Amino acid sequence: MLVTRTRHSAFRREKVPVPCRIFSLAVPVLLILCAGGVPLRAQGNPTSAANPFYGSVTAHPVTDGALQLSLDDAVRRGLENNLGLKEAENAEKAIQGQKLQALQQFLPTITLTADSGFYQHNLAAQGFGPGLIGQFAKLFPGGMPAGFSFITHDTLTEGQLHFNQILFSGPVIAGWRAAGAATRAAYFGRMSARGEVVQQVASAYLHAIAAASEVENAQSLLQSDQVQLNHAHEEHAAGTASNLDELRARVQLQAQQQALISAQATFEKDLILLKREIGVDPGQKVVLTDRAPYGELAADTPEEVRAVAYKNRQDYQNLQNQLVELKAVHGAYRSQRLPTLSFNGNYGITDVGGVGSHGTFVAMGTLSVPIFREARLRGDVESSQAQLDAATSQLTDLRGRIDQQVRSALLDVSASARLVEVARSNVELATRALADETDRVNAGVDDNLPLVTAQATLANAQSNFVESLYQYNLSKLVLARAAGILEQQYRVYLGK
Repeated sequence: MLVTRTRHSAFRREKVPVPCRIFSLAVPVLLILCAGGVPLRAQGNPTSAANPFYGSVTAHPVTDGALQLSLDDAVRRGLENNLGLKEAENAEKAIQGQKLQALQQFLPTITLTADSGFYQHNLAAQGFGPGLIGQFAKLFPGGMPAGFSFITHDTLTEGQLHFNQILFSGPVIAGWRAAGAATRAAYFGRMSARGEVVQQVASAYLHAIAAASEVENAQSLLQSDQVQLNHAHEEHAAGTASNLDELRARVQLQAQQQALISAQATFEKDLILLKREIGVDPGQKVVLTDRAPYGELAADTPEEVRAVAYKNRQDYQNLQNQLVELKAVHGAYRSQRLPTLSFNGNYGITDVGGVGSHGTFVAMGTLSVPIFREARLRGDVESSQAQLDAATSQLTDLRGRIDQQVRSALLDVSASARLVEVARSNVELATRALADETDRVNAGVDDNLPLVTAQATLANAQSNFVESLYQYNLSKLVLARAAGILEQQYRVYLGK
């Protein structure tokens, strides 16, 4: 009987679309809203190309010795090196940087400029031709100076201190609020990514443990089959058993060898996937130090778990902050009708060669009032309102989906716990049946055909037990993720 273990996740992070066409004054602020979120989990082959949480940044080179790896060590390494979490952390840093850019809209901008140069001027080209100059000749005693040239030059040195500040702008104020909400959303996005890493790594570790158990069971059955083959061969050589009994024992041994080879290959591939997720070089030898955990979970009602989920689910808090962002964007569009007040000024020293220096300054206030842009303004407001309504609907849907996930996870935990008990009982019964049948064959009461059947029954029972225990632990991880407390309490839920 072939038992296939699958890895899955009940969670998908939703991205709420946000407007990326923002008026120019608030662009540095509201570019934050166009940043991408954490990518969704892939359902195909487990590669980092499809899902970054299957990849990592390799932290250490390969060593000669074997790495002793516990579940806690694997989770810690995953939180340090997992590629999906790295991307979420970098996205949060980028948004924090954009928030600082948005802050500059409120702060004064002060710049200092200075220059010095030699300038040559053509008076005639600037409108001071001979006719115009002649009209000024009477102002000079004795007429225009001899050798007067229309080509003049001077040396100009100046330095200026410029000051600019927006005193009031509705879009900038609303944009700053959106920037704050975007920063909080990015934080919860990173925390959600940490939960994804814990679930991925813990699931991969449990999967590898289950594969290791399959290898151990196959090795144990192979040893038993080898003993039975030796016994059948000796009886056949002594003439007390038929050649068919020896052939059956040999076929069973070779079938078990095939099962062992397949189990070992599966285990090695599971280890490679685990190492890829936690930043360990795929060529590094690894020894899993933890066995398959088992512990009964305290029964909670759906209402209790749901209340915990509403308080701790990062994707729920992320979507709430995205809703705050969209409200701020909507307010920014509406505030485009408000006037904008700004102040600009500068003070400088200008020195002209041969003339002397003098201070200069400018102090200017600017009031900008939109008169008529009604079609553009209404279009922006209606578009942002549609985005806001969509986000509100998604938040309502997420509350219902959390309730659904909590109830489904509780049912899975309850059912898989019962399956573990049944599977454990089946292993005990199959072990006793194999022992009894072995005694009957050794006593010459039966041939080895029932023995082969009993061995196959035990192999299936052991595989089912390994699978049911893996599914039970996986369902508890899913429940902890549904409650939003996986990173903090995965040890409690697994019974470690």
